Amino acid sequence: MDLNTLWFILVAVLFIGFFFLEGFDYGVGILLPFVARNDKERRMAINTIGPHWDGNEVWLITAGGAIFAAFPHWYATLFSGFYLALFLILIGLIGRGVAFEFRSKDENPLWRKTWDFVIFFGSLVPAILWGVAFANIVRGLPIDETMTYTGGFFYLLNPYALLGGMVTLLLFSLHGALFLSLKSDGIIRQRAERFARLLWLPVVLVVVSFVGYSLVETDLFVNNGGILQWLSVGIAVIALLSAGYHIFKSKFGLGFVSTGVTLAVTVILLFSGLFPRVMPSTFEGLDLTIYNASSSEYTLSIMTVVALFFVPLVLLYQGWTYWVFRRRITAESHLEY
Repeated sequence: MDLNTLWFILVAVLFIGFFFLEGFDYGVGILLPFVARNDKERRMAINTIGPHWDGNEVWLITAGGAIFAAFPHWYATLFSGFYLALFLILIGLIGRGVAFEFRSKDENPLWRKTWDFVIFFGSLVPAILWGVAFANIVRGLPIDETMTYTGGFFYLLNPYALLGGMVTLLLFSLHGALFLSLKSDGIIRQRAERFARLLWLPVVLVVVSFVGYSLVETDLFVNNGGILQWLSVGIAVIALLSAGYHIFKSKFGLGFVSTGVTLAVTVILLFSGLFPRVMPSTFEGLDLTIYNASSSEYTLSIMTVVALFFVPLVLLYQGWTYWVFRRRITAESHLEY
């Protein structure tokens, strides 16, 4: 395995971590207006992710940094072509971060409701746009010989990409509902469990629709023989069915693991279908690959040494924070947000 392939896999792993962790993070924010009816309940819901949301976003920052350093041409084409969409994601993420810190600074109900809306909006928009972005990447984009995206913003709003946005929206919401069922108690827990039961079937329907649409709209299942892609689909289907079984048996911890597996193998499906490309072009022979979009071998070598040292430290620290804040949030808990 060469360093180009290694860093392509590492970027995929970073997005797996991001989708798994930030997935329930977004899901809690999306469900906030529906599972919490008053300020006390909203504070309980927010406190389930309060100690973790910023750590979860580190996975995205690291993934972006890895793309920038390892595949600078991929980074340049991606961020210029998806500029408006990524700008909206950035606004949402900034708004969420500010809202988490500011909502408890004033007891005025209007003040707190405003920041609660920002948390909802800042979770909803990225949850949709990440699906839209990845669907467009695997579908292929008009990229010319200078590695420049030549389409416009509305080119990205095609039916396939919008269905991809619906997949991530509903899957993150289900993942968040299951996380809330594990981390909260009382009425919040009851409502989260109810939403998990309501969301499961729509998630299955949109995931199956997306896979079917991918067969005709992309070459995901043709590239590289399609073996790993079909294996990922099979695992995703089994995981989704397992999630439904455990949800309706009130085994929400196993349901949460199942939706996490679904998110992980979805990322594997997308990246394995792309390899060795990073951004397919609709113009023949102009795909961006892990070779023509990469940094020098020397740069990749230094990055590998740094990653071998720091990545385990980050994993240990984040695991420690989840262990420390592992208890359920109840009405008697100290609420900071």
